[in-house]
Amino acid sequence: MTISVGERLPNVTIKKATPNGAEEISTADFFAGRKVVLFGVPGAFTPTCSNSHLPGFVENYDAITGRGVDAVAVIAVNDAFVMGAWARFTGAEDKLVFLADGSADFARAIGLDLDFSARGMGVRTQRYSMIVEDGIVKALNVEEVPGQAVTSGAARILEQL
Repeated sequence: MTISVGERLPNVTIKKATPNGAEEISTADFFAGRKVVLFGVPGAFTPTCSNSHLPGFVENYDAITGRGVDAVAVIAVNDAFVMGAWARFTGAEDKLVFLADGSADFARAIGLDLDFSARGMGVRTQRYSMIVEDGIVKALNVEEVPGQAVTSGAARILEQL
């Protein structure tokens, strides 16, 4: 069952990519006491994620944080080392928080996992964005058309803030 607006995010252990390597963190701790824009992508370095989805959040970072958002984070079913490399490659490591959900535990817990095994990619997260305040989902945008980042893009988040 997919998480809904008004519900608390489940507490799952994920990893945060940092300049010093992977840092283990619980979602309860990461979201506690602050307003976070979180967007999920099927995979780091994949075409839509790298060329459309992530760049919109980087370009609109100042506008998003200017509306009272404490952090903008991206999460993917990749390991923290891949997420760290993606952060450096995109030049966004000083703006976005790169979160690794390596075993898709968070994706499954919020009901937004997607089985891409037939494409050789295993279980991934669906493309989405959400606004989370103190662990509670205040807005949720799940992309309906594969290969697009419109419903879940930065422009939509800005409309909701």
